[in-house]
Amino acid sequence: MKYMKVKDLFKIIKGKKVEQVYKPKENTVRFIQIDDLRNDKNIKFCERKEEYIFASKNDLIIAWDGANAGTIGYGLEGAIGSTLAILRTNSNDVFIPYLGRFLQSKSKYLRDTCTGATIPHISKKVLEEIKIPIPSYEKQIELSKILDKAQELIDKRKAQIEALDQLTQSVFLEMFGDLRTQRNGWKIVELSDVVQIDANLVDDITNYVNYPLVGIDNIEKNTGNLINIKTVGESDVKGSKYFFSKEHILYSKIRPYLNKVASPCFEGLCSTDAYPLKINNEKAKKQFILNILRSKDFVNYAVKHSKGANIPRIDQKQLLKYKIILPDSKTQNRFEYIVEKIEIQKEKMKKSLRELEYTFNSLMQRAFKGELLKNDE
Repeated sequence: MKYMKVKDLFKIIKGKKVEQVYKPKENTVRFIQIDDLRNDKNIKFCERKEEYIFASKNDLIIAWDGANAGTIGYGLEGAIGSTLAILRTNSNDVFIPYLGRFLQSKSKYLRDTCTGATIPHISKKVLEEIKIPIPSYEKQIELSKILDKAQELIDKRKAQIEALDQLTQSVFLEMFGDLRTQRNGWKIVELSDVVQIDANLVDDITNYVNYPLVGIDNIEKNTGNLINIKTVGESDVKGSKYFFSKEHILYSKIRPYLNKVASPCFEGLCSTDAYPLKINNEKAKKQFILNILRSKDFVNYAVKHSKGANIPRIDQKQLLKYKIILPDSKTQNRFEYIVEKIEIQKEKMKKSLRELEYTFNSLMQRAFKGELLKNDE
């Protein structure tokens, strides 16, 4: 089997800053974002401008900056922003989905070799030196089909997990309805009555090198899933951080519209761009407050009361002034019990997903070593 380096096969074209809009209108094109490389669901648009960089379905797209640097997508058409880059080839001897799958297998390597402490960036030199195995065109197609079938199973499992998340939201709305309308004798209180910002600042982080470090980029928007977590030592970061435990909720105070709210099941350090919130357990339950913070009503409130044009953020005072219903303990306990049952099912699904992803990664390794097909070249 022959091999070709990325630099000999692709031209790398970095994206530019894009002004985005949220709905299609006249003279707009799709605006491809990092999240589109993974799920391709939340489609947005931008004005068609000559200075923008446009990707075609024959291009590979790579996330160049941030916690998701190294993520690879393909088969998309539209303008790309400055956090993405295009890998474009003129070769007729390669099948783009095959190349995409191979480079997806190198995503972690590309992330691990990023430069930049605060915001990681892909090392162009490292990317260019990657060697890609090139079997015959027919075998590239065959290998892609095998991997696509395995990916379908992963996507189905992810859809099941997402459905369970939606079930939690449905139960929450059914039980509590309008979060700021008094009913059933429930009180209306400010968030400060049940939550405090527990900002335990750690100035010397050298004593916490083995602790997990959660940055804003590690919190997945809307779901609150914690992704790509590294230890303090692995992250090579400096400066003060907040300490948190599994009793806390981590709320990202910057860009509230992203809805980044996490419920860690471990203790560690987090960015000072997040508020560690501690709940008064005599008045409120964690799952109730967690779903309050993830609700559309609260997100809209946080966006409305944010300050700053480029990086909007909500301050402590405005956050804690948000008014909510405070259901009785029995109702909150019932909701907590239901969510606990849903979470048990989610954990089973997540375990199954990890097994499928392990199998998929094993298949990719075998495919690119020439071990998956007989008489591979």
